[in-house]
Amino acid sequence: METLVPLPVGFRAAGVACGLKSDPSKLDLALFAADRPSTAAGVFTANLVCGAPVKVSRSRLPRTTARAVIVNSGNANACTGTRGDDDARWMTAEVAQRLDCSPEDVLVCSTGVIGRFLPREKLAVGIPAVAGRLASSPESFRDAATAMMTTDTFPKLATRSRQVGTTEVRVSGVAKGAAMIAPNMATMLSVIMTDAALDQRQADSILRHAVERSFNSISVDGHMSTSDTVLLLASNARDAAQLGVGGPIAIQEMVDEVAAELAQAIIRDAEGADHFITLEVRGTRAREDAMRIARAVADSPLVKTAIAGGDPNWGRIVSAAGYAGVLFQEENLSLKVNGVLLYKSGMPTDFDAKSLSQGLRTNRDVLIELELSLGSHAVRFWTSDLTAEYIRLNADYTT
Repeated sequence: METLVPLPVGFRAAGVACGLKSDPSKLDLALFAADRPSTAAGVFTANLVCGAPVKVSRSRLPRTTARAVIVNSGNANACTGTRGDDDARWMTAEVAQRLDCSPEDVLVCSTGVIGRFLPREKLAVGIPAVAGRLASSPESFRDAATAMMTTDTFPKLATRSRQVGTTEVRVSGVAKGAAMIAPNMATMLSVIMTDAALDQRQADSILRHAVERSFNSISVDGHMSTSDTVLLLASNARDAAQLGVGGPIAIQEMVDEVAAELAQAIIRDAEGADHFITLEVRGTRAREDAMRIARAVADSPLVKTAIAGGDPNWGRIVSAAGYAGVLFQEENLSLKVNGVLLYKSGMPTDFDAKSLSQGLRTNRDVLIELELSLGSHAVRFWTSDLTAEYIRLNADYTT
């Protein structure tokens, strides 16, 4: 049974089909709109080859007058030169005309195939249509989330609501992504909204903290996209006086939770995946050391294929940790898989390989725990296995 997710106060959303995808009946154009000027911040791909929408949106953030985010799927508008830049700005101007605001107050995201020009004639019909369907209902929010999808198999939405100070605050978000997922960022888009009051500095700080522990802590294939964008918008419907002194901390917690839920949903929807893998790395000198080890293990094709085959080949995991660029001795490292100790302080242990293999084959969720004896820092990271179906899906993606 589908669970509908409400929007925070002060926001509306919509999704329509305007023919950008090979199946013209599929929703492919989403719009998220604030009823009044809102605070906005963004985090974007670190790829030097980035889409025109990334360039346009990045140049407009952070700001306190944001009014909308327009998102199209089916076409990434990346590697399209000056024409792509013009198309991205044109999209924001078309939305601004419908919302009676400045084009600079509209942000834009695109996702899909790289290197193809946007069909303006289709968007010229779709943008007025999606603006005309804006509504504050959960159904409209779901349609917008669906319109962002490319190879996703389900729309990804999450929400949290909490009493903060003297008022109720809501944080709700959407995301898309199933492949071309790698940290910094891992192809994915997300729009997170809250009705809390935030200034530019708070919005930027809250978003970056959340992204580092969610969208920068997932990997499907280690391939960094050209289009990755995460946006946070605050409608300021609940003013700072209502939130009290603990307001920013509570909002940070809610944004963290929403971002983490959306990030995990991307991994659960990873193309061709059979397993959802949680990596916990503990006991390092610095958080970045733990993150380096987690990324090395998560991106290892040999680790991912072993999990896909139900093979408890622990040597692949510890060797990936060893080339992560973190200085340690073998005796500093121990490893558990699904709670079974396989390697302790640099030495293999006796374990029931057949039983563990059977567990890996029959359970979708896998927990890999790497424990070091160097310090007190830890990270949690999520990835998927690598299957023949992933290769099939991506071998003929454009042909």
